[in-house]
Formats: sequence, C-alpha cells, structure tokens
Amino acid sequence: MVVGHFLKWMETARVSERAAAAGALARAYIDAELPFEDRCAAEAALTLLLEDPSAKVRLALADALSMSRHAPMQIVSALAADQPEVAALILARSPLLNDADLIDRVASGAASTQRLIAARPGVSMALSAAIAEVADADACLALLDNPSADIASLSFRRMAERHGDIAPLRESLLGDGRLPSDCRHMLLVKLGDALKASPLVVAMMGAARAERITREACVKASLTLIDNTSSGEFAALIEHLRIRGDLTASFLVRTVAHGKIDFFGSALVALTAQGEARVRALLAAGQDVALSSLFRKAGLSAAVHGVILRALKIWREVANGKRIAGPQEVTWLMLSELGEKAQGSDLANLLKSIHLDALRENARGHALAIAAA
Repeated sequence: MVVGHFLKWMETARVSERAAAAGALARAYIDAELPFEDRCAAEAALTLLLEDPSAKVRLALADALSMSRHAPMQIVSALAADQPEVAALILARSPLLNDADLIDRVASGAASTQRLIAARPGVSMALSAAIAEVADADACLALLDNPSADIASLSFRRMAERHGDIAPLRESLLGDGRLPSDCRHMLLVKLGDALKASPLVVAMMGAARAERITREACVKASLTLIDNTSSGEFAALIEHLRIRGDLTASFLVRTVAHGKIDFFGSALVALTAQGEARVRALLAAGQDVALSSLFRKAGLSAAVHGVILRALKIWREVANGKRIAGPQEVTWLMLSELGEKAQGSDLANLLKSIHLDALRENARGHALAIAAA
C-alpha cells in the first residue's frame, strides 16, 4: 500500500523530489530489513522508475545501487545501458557486472565506456586482455594507471603493438615494471621510428643520418635493456629480436664485447637448439675448437670467431678474479686479434665504434666523479 501511494505521488512530483525519493527508496531496498512482500513491491517500484523521463531520477537510482551486491540485477543491467552519465556510475562501480558483461561492453561500447571499465577496481586478467585487444589508447592508458588491474604479458604486448606509437601510452608502458623485456624493445624501436620520421630531426641532419643515428641508438638501448632483464626473460627477448631480424652477428659481437655473456649464451641456445647446460659449460671452460663449432651451428661466420673467442677468454679471467677489465680494454684486444689486414673491414669498424663509445662513457664517468668530489 505504501509503495502504491509512492507511485501515485511520483506522477505529480517535481523532478528534484522524484530524484530524492527514488534514491531513498533504492537505499531502503538495499539497507533495510523489509518484509518479503514489501521488498517485492519496492523492487517493482524501482523497476518502474527506470521509465522516468528524467535522467536525474535514473541517476539517483544508479548512485544508490551502484556499489551494492544486493541491488536487483535487472535494474543494474538497465542502468548500465542508460545514457552515459547514468551508466557511468554502474560501469565504474557495480560488483554485479561480471567479466562477461564487462567484456561485451568493452567490445561494443563507446570509448568513454571502455575508459570507465578500465578504471574499475580489481580488473581481472581476462577483462584487461579484452581492453588491450580492442579498446582505444585512452582506455589502455586508464588500464595501465589502474593499480588493481591484473595484466598478462600478452596484454602488454598487444597494447605495445597497437598503440606503442602514441607517446603518453608508450611512456606509461615503459614506466611499468611488469612490462616484459621484448615489449620494451618493441617500444624502443617505435620510439626510434618516431624520431627518425620527425620533420625537425630530418631537417636538422637529413634522412640518411637520422636513420643511422636512431638505429645506433636503438642498438645501444637494447644493450642497456639486457642489463634490466632477468635471465628468465632472455628467451622471450631473443625470440623477439630474431623475429625482427635484429639478432645479428654484429649485435652478438656487441653483447660479448660488453660482457653480457649470459645473454650471449641464451642466444646460442636459441640459435643452435643445444642444451643450456652444455652451452654454459662451453662458454665457461670450453676449448676454442668446440666453441667455434658451436658458433658455426649458430650461423656466425668464421670472421667473427676469433674476436669472440678472445673476448670470452678475457671475461673468464675477469670472472675468476685474475684480471680487471671492461669493454674499453676488451674491444681494444678484440681489434688487436683482427690484425692489420682486417683494418677497414665492417667487423673492424664495428669494434672501433664500440671501443670509442666505451672510451667516451669512461671519460664521462671520470668527469662526473671529479665534479662530485
């Protein structure tokens, strides 16, 4: 009877009064211990209020019901499909919307809907995968900014592939400690592509020089990336480099020159299909003949065998505490291994480039140490 009087009153009440009354009825439904018949009547009244012509009334319903697990599902579902300002509260808060509901709305919803869902508390791995796969860059950015979102490695990869050329999203991805190493490399490449295509960069140094400089910068960044990659992720990074065509002989020579022997070993495992234990043993104490055979299986030309073997011997001595050396000394000795006849070759030029970079880096470090003293 009370609900009947309420509905008759609603027919003539002003919008502000109807909105206040709708919110009060919704809160009473979810908070009060109503008798069964009164509860059924209240649910019927709330369902009827969905037809109110004023969005303010439906907004009051959404506000009152959005965070409750006891709200009527049919009303929550209808409000979630209402106009954006009404639906926003339900999409952002309601615990009654399961992954299937939310994934459907991500797939078919507007960009604003995708952003609201991405910012929900406790976004599951399945939902984050749907967002990464179909949502726009702003929604993906909201997902990355959501500390409670559970994001799989594959979802990071899809966001990097789809939106890695968008600077804010790229920055957010690179700043996320969960980002897999192969995705970091992908984003570094995208950044290099953006720089070399920049009209300002091309105007300042020309297209050819911009291409060369950005390529060299990406290679150096890739070496730094290895230092920040756990050995468990080496395989994924190596496969990514191989697919891109970046796992070249010159890149492997660089890794050895810089003492990244664990990574070099993982690359040899991937390239030769040899067991990891055997490759590690050969790098640690193998004879030159056995190592050269391993290098041939990896597709490395005979021209680079000697310099790699020389570097490995030096790094072994460093690891055993018999010597102190760094990339500067190692690359100089690798150059010496080539001899005079090979000077001017691509390999010699590569080693000279690595050596000069090491010299500059050491000089820079020395200068900073003096300045800090």
